[in-house]
Amino acid sequence: MFHLIQKSIIFISRGGWLIWVLLGCSVVSLAIIIERFIFFLNLNRFNTLRLMQGIFKYIKKGKIKEALKICGDNPYYITNIVGEGICRYSEPKEAIREAMENKSLYEIPKLEKNLSFLSTLAHISPLIGLLGTVMGLVKSFYVIEQKAQSAGMVNPSDIAGGIWEALLTTVAGLCIAIVSYLAYNYFVYKVNMYILEAEKASTELLEIVLENQKA
Repeated sequence: MFHLIQKSIIFISRGGWLIWVLLGCSVVSLAIIIERFIFFLNLNRFNTLRLMQGIFKYIKKGKIKEALKICGDNPYYITNIVGEGICRYSEPKEAIREAMENKSLYEIPKLEKNLSFLSTLAHISPLIGLLGTVMGLVKSFYVIEQKAQSAGMVNPSDIAGGIWEALLTTVAGLCIAIVSYLAYNYFVYKVNMYILEAEKASTELLEIVLENQKA
């Protein structure tokens, strides 16, 4: 096992110092993906439809404390936003809307945490890999020049090793970019769905409050 790890390290190190930069990018990317996956997995334990139905049922009956209790017992982004509006129940519609919008400015960034960083890693990883490859090719052509000047001929084996080692960084960069970009798009899709849920809940709350105020 130790021998296998040692050989893997030697193999990776042949990609030059930029391969270690890419390795760091892969670790950071994986950490973000795992953290976001766990975060969204925890959100799934809340039954949003059932919670909103219970909250709106109490509000229609004018039982504001009971509605707020549901929000307090189930704290996450949508109940926090709706709860802020319920706290302004007796105020004008615009004040309720503004309160929920202000709360969403605090809650939505929690859903988007580190996603911009993940997107950056997905875009720069192949560029770093390409840079490593170009640097490796420059080194290989330098070897060709030196061999040609000293020996008068160049053996293909003199440059073949340098070229495949240079291409290691491109392979590594593309692998990191593909995984990071797929994960980023999935998380963005989840965030958009959650934002849409919050907007629907906020709109429905405003409609119910307006009906109660007219009654």
